[in-house]
Amino acid sequence: MNNPQQPREYDAVLGGNSPSLEGAAVLGGIEGVKLRLQNPDAKVRIAALEQALNYGKQGLDLVIAGLNDESVEIQDAAYLLLRNRTETKVKKSLIEFNTQGLKLEKIEVLTVNNFGKIIQRQPRVARYFIEDLGNGVILEMAAIPGGNFMMGSPENEDRRMDNESPQHQVSVPSFFMGKYPVTQAQYEAIMGTNPYHFKGDNRPVECVSWDNAVAFCKKLSQKISKTYRLPSEAEWEYACRAGTSTPFHFGETITTDLANYAGYYTYGNTVKGIYRKQTTEVGSFGVANNFGLYDMHGNVWEWCQDYWRSGYDIAPTDGSAWLNNESYFPQKVLRGGSWDILPEACRSAFRYFSNLVNRNIGFRVVCSGAPRT
Repeated sequence: MNNPQQPREYDAVLGGNSPSLEGAAVLGGIEGVKLRLQNPDAKVRIAALEQALNYGKQGLDLVIAGLNDESVEIQDAAYLLLRNRTETKVKKSLIEFNTQGLKLEKIEVLTVNNFGKIIQRQPRVARYFIEDLGNGVILEMAAIPGGNFMMGSPENEDRRMDNESPQHQVSVPSFFMGKYPVTQAQYEAIMGTNPYHFKGDNRPVECVSWDNAVAFCKKLSQKISKTYRLPSEAEWEYACRAGTSTPFHFGETITTDLANYAGYYTYGNTVKGIYRKQTTEVGSFGVANNFGLYDMHGNVWEWCQDYWRSGYDIAPTDGSAWLNNESYFPQKVLRGGSWDILPEACRSAFRYFSNLVNRNIGFRVVCSGAPRT
């Protein structure tokens, strides 16, 4: 007969690297929490932070320490647990956590499977600074942390193109990128014109040439006294992926619940969706990536700095743009897909080019300087 005082096989285990049952209690009190915080699984560590708040001052100190964790995921979890607390040491720690004085915004990052079904909703923290363009128009810029990533698509990615290879590692310094593509209201605030086809202040500006996109960046830089420019192709893909390696930043496939593209075509095992035949307001799908960027897939193509090349054989590996045009191609790189394009063209790795003005081309800006606080 089993001793009722002994743990049974389905009871929770004590921290460490042991697997944890979802919703199970942590045995061992604060020491058990400390052990679970050493677990390599981020989900286990986040659950331990949540449990820590049940253990008074010691537990609160553990959560505060999480703000300095090497993992951004753990930092975000600690911030979300602390942001509404009023203790003096918590407030001090949150100020030190956000030394740049950025706007910290809770977002929800989605992951879908190959059928387009949402299989995970993860709370994260996006970091922005805000530029005032006048007359109530603002520009939100998301902080993109530096890092390394594999640029291009793997050979087994569905409907990949040869110009997405060879895959190669790129090291990208930190920068800031527009939360959304530049809107018509933002473009008009700087340029005094609005070359729209589908009118709407909060729709992305389109019918913009590469030269006019560059001119916008120059005028914005003069107005704000900070250097704005178009992203390099490497910066764009790094920012779009936001730490992911799947075809889309939200997973294996794309649906018209997540983005604006020609929805009568499918990718993966999804069903046909909506073909809206026009742009949508920026951010209208509410789908952010891990860096707090919206509309990276579909809606409008986005200009990059780079001249077009048909592959990555001699591409820069430091995140910079390819500006030396040794070929006869005058075209510039486009990324992200658009409202009237096939879903596979909206993949993180997909590349295209143009030297034309079209109602499906817009742009997004980046800034390498420090935010204004």
